[in-house]
Amino acid sequence: MRLVIGNWKMHGTRADAVALAAQVAAGLEAVPAWDPDEVRVGVAPPFPFLEAVGAALAGTRVELVAQDCHQEPQGAFTGWVSAPMLASVHVRRVLVGHSERRQHAREDDALVRAKLEAVLEAGLDPVVCVGELLAERDAGRHEAVVERQVRAALEGLDPAAFARVVVAYEPVWAIGTGRTATPEQAGAMHRSIEAVLAAIAPEAARIPVLYGGSVKPSNAAELARTPGVAGALVGGASLEAASFVEIVRGVAEASAADPRSA
Repeated sequence: MRLVIGNWKMHGTRADAVALAAQVAAGLEAVPAWDPDEVRVGVAPPFPFLEAVGAALAGTRVELVAQDCHQEPQGAFTGWVSAPMLASVHVRRVLVGHSERRQHAREDDALVRAKLEAVLEAGLDPVVCVGELLAERDAGRHEAVVERQVRAALEGLDPAAFARVVVAYEPVWAIGTGRTATPEQAGAMHRSIEAVLAAIAPEAARIPVLYGGSVKPSNAAELARTPGVAGALVGGASLEAASFVEIVRGVAEASAADPRSA
């Protein structure tokens, strides 16, 4: 299975979000290589627009994804949103541990794990984001940092839960900077993550690992052809429907050309 998610972050108005969702769904129908059973697609709008975007996507094969959630199912947590709330508006997946949450909201590995468990408990599927800072890569610590994040999120989970988990590797130095990990860099880290997953549990070895970090139409297909890359977590390029559809096209064509890696 391949997966492409567009993370819209904190952009746009309700009208913008509804229009973008409709344009994405219509654009995907015109992509001959796209098989929704082989390459799943989701969009993650801001919280206030989830229900409206979900309505715009009704009857399509585009999944509704949330950008985050609180670790508790309910309570006196002003301004937060719980996983059961997300489930009630038909969200399918939830991002946890995005680098911007780790950096700006100071979320640590323990909190990411608690959120992952909350997502699973609510019947939703978590997308666990991991990745290193530029200083950590330059110091040669990138693989150790990512291994720590992966193990903290996944070790000790019920093996049955691994079938619902996706990992997204997003080198922090490549998010919103225009810089992208080379296919060699992405491939090396994805192989490292695959080894960590296999060491955690046999069931975890089948978890798809996405790449995120300045993914755009010009590099999506090449990244998707890289062994171990099972799709993309797309930021800025997902805010323009034609751009996002082209990324999905690139991933779909790579999947069709090499179905063994899907």
